[in-house]
Amino acid sequence: MSTATVGSTIHREPELLGQTVIIIGGSSGIGLETARRAHVEGAKVILTGRDAERLRRAASEFEAVSTSAFDATDTVSLERFFRELPAAVDHVMVTAGGPHYGRLLDTDIEQERRDFAEHPMLMLQVARSAVHKMRAGGMLVFMGGTGGRRPSIGLGTFPAVTAALPALTASLALELAPVRVNLIAAGFVDTPLSASILGDELENRRKQLRATLPIRRVVGPADVAALAVHIMINTALTVATYDVDGGEQFVAA
Repeated sequence: MSTATVGSTIHREPELLGQTVIIIGGSSGIGLETARRAHVEGAKVILTGRDAERLRRAASEFEAVSTSAFDATDTVSLERFFRELPAAVDHVMVTAGGPHYGRLLDTDIEQERRDFAEHPMLMLQVARSAVHKMRAGGMLVFMGGTGGRRPSIGLGTFPAVTAALPALTASLALELAPVRVNLIAAGFVDTPLSASILGDELENRRKQLRATLPIRRVVGPADVAALAVHIMINTALTVATYDVDGGEQFVAA
């Protein structure tokens, strides 16, 4: 007697079906990968960024609902963008901005001001602009880092910004409820931004991380995107900081 095994495929509904997701800084890297993943889960995606042509190319990959090119640190442009949205939205992710390294006493004071404008101040500006357009249970999700938790010479304002973001996230989450607010703290992520910062040292950094990280591989944009979409879907998650660095903060630099 023989038995036949019949394979079956389990189908599930997309978990962001009918929801709208805005990605600020969505033309490449983590933002673009999150947009792709949200689209697969059924979301309508709106992309913003500084470069209109890069946005156009990104949007063409998965039929984004719309794009808007502006500098997110420009308060007037940011407020106008949210004010002119035709309908309510569910989730807003901010990936704009990046770290700037250098000795604190050697760095131009205007650069240090920009560091805070691109992180804590941007969080506040997005929250103020977005909250009146968001549905209850929706979420603001911001990007922070884990690398600055271990201060050292040459990190500039990065440790101060890193320390500020979780507390700011918690305060915003309590004030904006039932809109949820969360923070993703990443270590090194293999993105075009990382490549531009490291230049010729990029491959050496990759090799070092593969050898030392507990996961024995480099964290990529898809790892962060998977987390971002998960916390959009799970409506019990708020007032929290989620690390995604492959264990980088616990190994020797």
